[in-house]
Amino acid sequence: MGKVSKYESKPADENGIVHYNQEEVSTWKFLVERQNEQVQNRACQEFLRGLELLNFDPNRIPQHFEVSEVLRAHTGWAVEPVPAIIPAEEFFTLLSHKKFPSANFIRNPDEIDYLQEPDIFHEIYGHCPLLTDQNYADYMQEYGKLALSVKGKERMRLFRLFWFTIEFGLLKQKDQYRAYGGGILSSCSETIYAIDSDKPKRVHLDPLTALRTPYRIDILQPIYFVVDSLSSLFALVQEDLVGMAKKSLELGDFPPEFPPKEN
Repeated sequence: MGKVSKYESKPADENGIVHYNQEEVSTWKFLVERQNEQVQNRACQEFLRGLELLNFDPNRIPQHFEVSEVLRAHTGWAVEPVPAIIPAEEFFTLLSHKKFPSANFIRNPDEIDYLQEPDIFHEIYGHCPLLTDQNYADYMQEYGKLALSVKGKERMRLFRLFWFTIEFGLLKQKDQYRAYGGGILSSCSETIYAIDSDKPKRVHLDPLTALRTPYRIDILQPIYFVVDSLSSLFALVQEDLVGMAKKSLELGDFPPEFPPKEN
């Protein structure tokens, strides 16, 4: 949200339609078909239901307004077109108004497996299915409001909670780990790793612990925080998270669960 993207959103025509070339459509098709297989028995039921409702066509990249029509019908949310990475203030303001920011570019084929920047596949496939669920949608809106109430270090602390829930959260369903984080569900390797591997830690989400836990964006996550259900997410924002953010700054970070990043 604060850095410069090498990608730019594509222009829409006079009817609001974005036209994609064949390479872009082929990339979408590959990603959707591959991920549709991986999320079975690994994604939470609410995500799988959202996939059914959105009914993505592998042979056609969806238009933002088409996704918005489905979201509005279920939770009142919409997708807001943005140029690429946007400032934090704008990002959280959109969330607080039930608008999910999404660029419309799709990754280049040479970055098919991993992209640090959020493209349309990450945003629309990874996040929007769960925006058909009221608990998830309400948590996202309340988080946006909460983040707008603070600035600086406290806001950066709170973003850790966003990272460990909205991006890389797990929950328990029928005594099985299931993914609901968009960063997991838009990544083939992370989906398999987060659910099947015995390497990462999976711990019950304690907000103060999460706020003191460092993370890296360019590796498979060494630790996942687990909630009991999506309804418990909304309960989370009823707690004094701002007070916890301040306390986490006073207490300091836990030692990283990952090696230092190489220069």
